[in-house]
Amino acid sequence: MVGQELELASDLDFQSETYRDAYSRINAIVIEGEQEAHDNYIQIGELLPELKDDLAKLAKMELRHMKGFTACGRNLNVTPDMAFAKEFFTGLHGNFQKAFAEGDVVTCLLIQALIIECFAIAAYNIYIPVADDFARKITEGVVKDEYLHLNFGEEWLQQNFDESKAGLEKANRQNLPIVWKMLNQVEKDAKTLGMEKEALVEDFMIQYGESLGKIGFNTRDIMKMSAMGLLPA
Repeated sequence: MVGQELELASDLDFQSETYRDAYSRINAIVIEGEQEAHDNYIQIGELLPELKDDLAKLAKMELRHMKGFTACGRNLNVTPDMAFAKEFFTGLHGNFQKAFAEGDVVTCLLIQALIIECFAIAAYNIYIPVADDFARKITEGVVKDEYLHLNFGEEWLQQNFDESKAGLEKANRQNLPIVWKMLNQVEKDAKTLGMEKEALVEDFMIQYGESLGKIGFNTRDIMKMSAMGLLPA
Protein backbone atom coordinates (compact mmCIF):
# COMPACT_ATOMS: atom_id res chain seq x y z
CA MET A 1 0.00 0.00 0.00
CA VAL A 2 2.77 2.44 0.96
CA GLY A 3 4.61 1.67 -2.28
CA GLN A 4 1.44 2.35 -4.25
CA GLU A 5 0.95 5.69 -2.45
CA LEU A 6 4.53 6.76 -3.15
CA GLU A 7 4.08 5.79 -6.78
CA LEU A 8 0.93 7.94 -7.01
CA ALA A 9 2.71 10.92 -5.48
CA SER A 10 5.82 10.48 -7.64
CA ASP A 11 3.72 10.93 -10.80
CA LEU A 12 3.05 14.55 -9.77
CA ASP A 13 5.41 17.46 -10.34
CA PHE A 14 4.96 19.47 -7.14
CA GLN A 15 6.99 22.37 -8.54
CA SER A 16 5.18 22.72 -11.88
CA GLU A 17 3.30 25.96 -12.50
CA THR A 18 0.05 24.03 -13.06
CA TYR A 19 0.34 22.14 -9.77
CA ARG A 20 1.31 25.21 -7.76
CA ASP A 21 -1.53 27.26 -9.29
CA ALA A 22 -4.11 24.63 -8.28
CA TYR A 23 -2.43 24.24 -4.88
CA SER A 24 -2.80 27.98 -4.21
CA ARG A 25 -6.57 27.51 -4.12
CA ILE A 26 -6.75 24.10 -2.41
CA ASN A 27 -4.24 25.17 0.25
CA ALA A 28 -6.24 28.37 0.85
CA ILE A 29 -9.42 26.30 1.28
CA VAL A 30 -7.92 24.11 4.01
CA ILE A 31 -6.41 27.14 5.78
CA GLU A 32 -9.73 29.01 5.66
CA GLY A 33 -11.62 25.84 6.61
CA GLU A 34 -9.55 25.47 9.78
CA GLN A 35 -10.03 29.17 10.61
CA GLU A 36 -13.80 28.82 10.09
CA ALA A 37 -13.79 25.73 12.30
CA HIS A 38 -11.95 27.61 15.06
CA ASP A 39 -14.42 30.50 14.95
CA ASN A 40 -17.41 28.16 14.76
CA TYR A 41 -16.38 26.14 17.81
CA ILE A 42 -15.86 29.33 19.83
CA GLN A 43 -19.38 30.45 18.86
CA ILE A 44 -20.90 27.03 19.62
CA GLY A 45 -19.29 27.40 23.07
CA GLU A 46 -21.45 30.48 23.58
CA LEU A 47 -24.56 28.40 22.81
CA LEU A 48 -23.39 25.51 25.02
CA PRO A 49 -21.70 27.31 27.96
CA GLU A 50 -21.44 24.07 29.97
CA LEU A 51 -19.13 22.73 27.22
CA LYS A 52 -17.30 25.98 26.56
CA ASP A 53 -13.91 24.70 27.79
CA ASP A 54 -14.11 21.52 25.67
CA LEU A 55 -15.07 23.54 22.60
CA ALA A 56 -12.24 26.02 23.24
CA LYS A 57 -9.80 23.07 23.16
CA LEU A 58 -11.23 21.92 19.81
CA ALA A 59 -10.93 25.47 18.50
CA LYS A 60 -7.28 25.64 19.60
CA MET A 61 -6.55 22.42 17.71
CA GLU A 62 -8.05 23.95 14.55
CA LEU A 63 -5.67 26.92 14.80
CA ARG A 64 -2.76 24.49 15.07
CA HIS A 65 -3.99 22.75 11.91
CA MET A 66 -4.21 26.11 10.16
CA LYS A 67 -0.56 26.84 10.99
CA GLY A 68 0.43 23.39 9.70
CA PHE A 69 -1.33 23.89 6.37
CA THR A 70 0.14 27.40 6.06
CA ALA A 71 3.57 25.76 6.40
CA CYS A 72 2.61 23.29 3.62
CA GLY A 73 2.04 26.20 1.24
CA ARG A 74 5.32 27.85 2.24
CA ASN A 75 7.13 24.55 1.68
CA LEU A 76 6.05 24.63 -1.99
CA ASN A 77 6.60 28.40 -2.21
CA VAL A 78 2.88 28.91 -2.89
CA THR A 79 0.83 31.94 -1.82
CA PRO A 80 -2.67 30.74 -0.85
CA ASP A 81 -5.55 32.45 -2.66
CA MET A 82 -7.46 33.44 0.48
CA ALA A 83 -10.01 35.59 -1.39
CA PHE A 84 -11.06 32.49 -3.34
CA ALA A 85 -11.27 30.45 -0.13
CA LYS A 86 -13.46 32.99 1.68
CA GLU A 87 -15.85 33.00 -1.26
CA PHE A 88 -15.76 29.18 -1.32
CA PHE A 89 -17.12 28.98 2.26
CA THR A 90 -19.71 31.76 1.85
CA GLY A 91 -22.76 29.45 1.75
CA LEU A 92 -21.95 27.40 4.84
CA HIS A 93 -20.56 30.44 6.66
CA GLY A 94 -23.72 32.46 6.07
CA ASN A 95 -26.00 29.62 7.18
CA PHE A 96 -23.90 29.01 10.30
CA GLN A 97 -24.01 32.69 11.29
CA LYS A 98 -27.77 32.83 10.74
CA ALA A 99 -28.27 29.73 12.92
CA PHE A 100 -25.94 31.14 15.59
CA ALA A 101 -27.86 34.43 15.67
CA GLU A 102 -31.06 32.40 16.21
CA GLY A 103 -29.47 30.29 18.97
CA ASP A 104 -29.95 27.19 16.79
CA VAL A 105 -27.25 24.90 18.16
CA VAL A 106 -28.49 21.86 16.19
CA THR A 107 -27.91 23.56 12.82
CA CYS A 108 -24.56 24.95 13.99
CA LEU A 109 -23.41 21.46 15.01
CA LEU A 110 -24.64 19.88 11.78
CA ILE A 111 -22.74 22.44 9.69
CA GLN A 112 -19.48 22.42 11.67
CA ALA A 113 -19.23 19.13 13.56
CA LEU A 114 -20.74 16.95 10.81
CA ILE A 115 -20.67 18.54 7.33
CA ILE A 116 -17.39 20.50 7.57
CA GLU A 117 -15.59 17.78 9.56
CA CYS A 118 -16.75 15.01 7.19
CA PHE A 119 -15.77 17.19 4.22
CA ALA A 120 -12.32 17.76 5.74
CA ILE A 121 -11.78 14.10 6.63
CA ALA A 122 -12.76 13.00 3.12
CA ALA A 123 -10.47 15.56 1.50
CA TYR A 124 -7.52 14.72 3.77
CA ASN A 125 -7.97 10.95 3.31
CA ILE A 126 -7.93 11.33 -0.49
CA TYR A 127 -5.05 13.84 -0.40
CA ILE A 128 -2.63 11.91 1.85
CA PRO A 129 -1.62 9.27 -0.76
CA VAL A 130 -0.82 11.95 -3.36
CA ALA A 131 0.70 14.65 -1.12
CA ASP A 132 4.33 15.73 -1.08
CA ASP A 133 6.29 14.28 1.86
CA PHE A 134 6.06 17.41 4.03
CA ALA A 135 2.31 17.88 3.51
CA ARG A 136 1.63 14.16 4.02
CA LYS A 137 3.11 14.21 7.53
CA ILE A 138 1.15 17.34 8.46
CA THR A 139 -2.14 16.02 7.03
CA GLU A 140 -1.83 12.60 8.69
CA GLY A 141 -1.59 14.35 12.07
CA VAL A 142 -4.53 16.65 11.31
CA VAL A 143 -6.93 13.92 10.19
CA LYS A 144 -6.55 12.09 13.53
CA ASP A 145 -7.71 15.24 15.33
CA GLU A 146 -10.66 15.74 12.98
CA TYR A 147 -12.14 12.40 14.03
CA LEU A 148 -12.19 13.70 17.62
CA HIS A 149 -14.10 16.78 16.50
CA LEU A 150 -16.56 14.65 14.56
CA ASN A 151 -17.07 12.48 17.66
CA PHE A 152 -17.87 15.55 19.76
CA GLY A 153 -20.75 16.58 17.49
CA GLU A 154 -22.00 13.01 17.14
CA GLU A 155 -22.11 12.49 20.91
CA TRP A 156 -24.00 15.69 21.68
CA LEU A 157 -26.53 15.12 18.88
CA GLN A 158 -26.96 11.47 19.88
CA GLN A 159 -27.71 12.47 23.48
CA ASN A 160 -30.22 15.07 22.25
CA PHE A 161 -31.48 13.12 19.23
CA ASP A 162 -35.24 13.14 19.84
CA GLU A 163 -35.46 16.91 20.19
CA SER A 164 -32.86 17.50 17.46
CA LYS A 165 -34.12 15.14 14.73
CA ALA A 166 -36.45 17.54 12.91
CA GLY A 167 -33.89 20.35 13.10
CA LEU A 168 -31.16 18.07 11.72
CA GLU A 169 -33.35 17.05 8.77
CA LYS A 170 -34.12 20.69 8.00
CA ALA A 171 -30.46 21.76 8.34
CA ASN A 172 -29.35 18.84 6.15
CA ARG A 173 -31.85 19.90 3.46
CA GLN A 174 -30.49 23.46 3.52
CA ASN A 175 -26.76 22.69 3.68
CA LEU A 176 -25.93 19.39 1.99
CA PRO A 177 -26.59 20.76 -1.53
CA ILE A 178 -23.99 23.46 -0.80
CA VAL A 179 -21.36 20.72 -0.32
CA TRP A 180 -22.02 19.46 -3.86
CA LYS A 181 -21.62 22.96 -5.21
CA MET A 182 -18.31 23.26 -3.31
CA LEU A 183 -17.06 19.93 -4.67
CA ASN A 184 -17.91 20.99 -8.22
CA GLN A 185 -16.02 24.25 -7.73
CA VAL A 186 -12.77 22.48 -6.87
CA GLU A 187 -13.08 19.45 -9.13
CA LYS A 188 -10.46 20.64 -11.63
CA ASP A 189 -7.94 21.85 -9.03
CA ALA A 190 -8.36 18.71 -6.94
CA LYS A 191 -7.69 16.55 -10.01
CA THR A 192 -4.49 18.48 -10.72
CA LEU A 193 -3.38 17.49 -7.20
CA GLY A 194 -4.22 13.83 -7.95
CA MET A 195 -7.61 13.81 -6.16
CA GLU A 196 -10.60 12.49 -8.08
CA LYS A 197 -13.99 14.09 -7.40
CA GLU A 198 -15.73 10.67 -7.35
CA ALA A 199 -13.40 9.50 -4.57
CA LEU A 200 -14.04 12.70 -2.58
CA VAL A 201 -17.80 12.30 -2.94
CA GLU A 202 -17.67 8.63 -1.96
CA ASP A 203 -15.51 9.23 1.11
CA PHE A 204 -17.64 12.19 2.22
CA MET A 205 -20.90 10.24 1.86
CA ILE A 206 -19.48 7.27 3.80
CA GLN A 207 -18.26 9.52 6.64
CA TYR A 208 -21.48 11.56 6.70
CA GLY A 209 -23.75 8.52 6.54
CA GLU A 210 -21.87 6.81 9.37
CA SER A 211 -22.19 9.95 11.50
CA LEU A 212 -25.95 10.19 10.90
CA GLY A 213 -26.22 6.52 11.87
CA LYS A 214 -24.30 7.02 15.12
CA ILE A 215 -26.55 9.94 16.03
CA GLY A 216 -29.68 7.80 15.67
CA PHE A 217 -30.98 7.94 12.10
CA ASN A 218 -31.99 4.63 10.50
CA THR A 219 -30.80 3.44 7.09
CA ARG A 220 -33.84 4.77 5.28
CA ASP A 221 -33.47 8.20 6.91
CA ILE A 222 -29.78 8.29 5.97
CA MET A 223 -30.49 7.42 2.32
CA LYS A 224 -33.21 10.07 2.16
CA MET A 225 -30.99 12.72 3.79
CA SER A 226 -27.99 11.83 1.62
CA ALA A 227 -30.10 12.24 -1.51
CA MET A 228 -30.55 15.91 -0.56
CA GLY A 229 -27.00 16.43 -1.73
CA LEU A 230 -28.16 15.79 -5.28
CA LEU A 231 -30.52 18.76 -5.24
CA PRO A 232 -29.34 22.16 -6.53
CA ALA A 233 -28.08 24.56 -3.87
